[in-house]
Amino acid sequence: MGNRDDEYDFLFKVVLIGDSGVGKSNLLDHADNNIVIMQVGNKSDLRHLRAVPTDEARAFAEKNSISFIETSALDSTNVEEAFKNILTEIYRIVSQKQIADRSAHDESPGNNVVDISVPPTTDGRTGNKLQCCQSL
Repeated sequence: MGNRDDEYDFLFKVVLIGDSGVGKSNLLDHADNNIVIMQVGNKSDLRHLRAVPTDEARAFAEKNSISFIETSALDSTNVEEAFKNILTEIYRIVSQKQIADRSAHDESPGNNVVDISVPPTTDGRTGNKLQCCQSL
């Protein structure tokens, strides 16, 4: 009997915990080049206490090629959307990497096709284009 994890092709778990100043952000000093980064402005419900304007935060995200979203954990605005966005991007990267890895190791004849052009014959007819498989 299968468990709940068997229902998915991929299962990602994201956990980020810790007190202020412990270096959660510094985890990005040691991360893989394919890491997905999202700038999240939380507490959007406290507009009167805003330290960074939305336009400034959005401009920073665009300049650094990262996604941006504002959330409010208090009223749950965009919280689910933020997780969906980051996990969708992770899935996209992992899927592309798997496809590339499979293609790199694929030795089937269809993966090694070479076009061959046949020059015109002496009677002036154009040649035919053929496909041939390379042998490895």
